[in-house]
Amino acid sequence: MLIGELARATDSTARALRHYEQAGLIDSSRAANGYRQYDEAAAVRVRNIRGLLAAGFTLEDVRLFLPCLDGDVLAGPPSAAAVRLARERLAVLERRIAAQTAARDRLVAALSAAEEAGAAERGTARAPERETAGAAAGAGGAYG
Repeated sequence: MLIGELARATDSTARALRHYEQAGLIDSSRAANGYRQYDEAAAVRVRNIRGLLAAGFTLEDVRLFLPCLDGDVLAGPPSAAAVRLARERLAVLERRIAAQTAARDRLVAALSAAEEAGAAERGTARAPERETAGAAAGAGGAYG
């Protein structure tokens, strides 16, 4: 398969594939016209590389997983260094998730406060249901 075909098959770019090849993570052969040619297994390898990169690993980190890249990365026996690195990356991801969750919660609270303040300024603040029902009954009795 040509580089463009591999890029489309793996939702990648030709530039990224050349970079992975330069880093020694994937291999290609050359056709008579000089074009890079990849075998079908390259698609699995590239998807695994992209998955590891998306999980926070660097290309240098991915090298520790080379024996596992041609199949299910989690099924292959990674080295002790790869397991240690995976634990470190997991801790980093968990800290990022906690920070992003806290940021989201602050934003939700700020938006809620802003919406309530805006509604109060416009005189469109909603009264709690029990007050609305009581006001309606009182208004009907006083003027009805």
